[in-house]
Amino acid sequence: MKNKRLFYGALGIFVFLCIWYAATMLTSLGRVMPDPITVFSSFFRAFAVPIGTKTMLLHIAVSLRRMLIPYAFGALLGVVLGVLMGWYRVMDAIFMPYVQMLRPIPPIAWIPLSIIWFGFDEGSKYFLIFLACFFTIALTTYNGVHSVDETLVRAARMLGARDDQLFTTIVLPTTVPYIFSGLQVALGSAWATIVAAEMIRSSEGVGWLIVSGQEVGNMTQIMVGIVAIALTGLLITSVMRGVESKLCAWTVRGK
Repeated sequence: MKNKRLFYGALGIFVFLCIWYAATMLTSLGRVMPDPITVFSSFFRAFAVPIGTKTMLLHIAVSLRRMLIPYAFGALLGVVLGVLMGWYRVMDAIFMPYVQMLRPIPPIAWIPLSIIWFGFDEGSKYFLIFLACFFTIALTTYNGVHSVDETLVRAARMLGARDDQLFTTIVLPTTVPYIFSGLQVALGSAWATIVAAEMIRSSEGVGWLIVSGQEVGNMTQIMVGIVAIALTGLLITSVMRGVESKLCAWTVRGK
């Protein structure tokens, strides 16, 4: 089953690349869009020949650092807030209106305020990526806590279980799959936001590759940046799913 899934996935990518190549060779799209051979050869060449001041590997490393630091803080605070809102009605009443109000605002809309508050340094980039993941993780954790079977909770309390015992034996095992679901969604959002974040006065990173390519009209560099984002996103998502399969083996998602 797994081999068949990989086969169909690879087949889909091959068909897409063939259509892309044919479109650039046979239509007017080729005037503005480089073919996949040019794009991928430029992508792999960038690992040896710098674009700007860094090679591709260093551009990816810079963007990963910019994403993972605020992502870690967003995940930690999101899980804590989600548990508190899900377990305590007072916390739910206090914080949920703010979460529901701020969550629909896209991170890119915060760029002007982030520059005013944090300037053009890394803080403004961290702030945007933090927002991209915090609310998603908080809400999925909240939903996980709310999915706990009340019958189990009441039975445990009747047997004299303390709050910490309830959390470790009932709430946490139920909530962990929801947390991992939120972590995966938030990871994609955070990685997608890296382009917007690196629009804020940057000279390195995969988002910068796209922005600088657009400024000079270099479509190949733009596509190289897009490929770098796509492949790196695929890699980190696969790693996250592998971790989930180990830690949540008892769930359908973990199998």
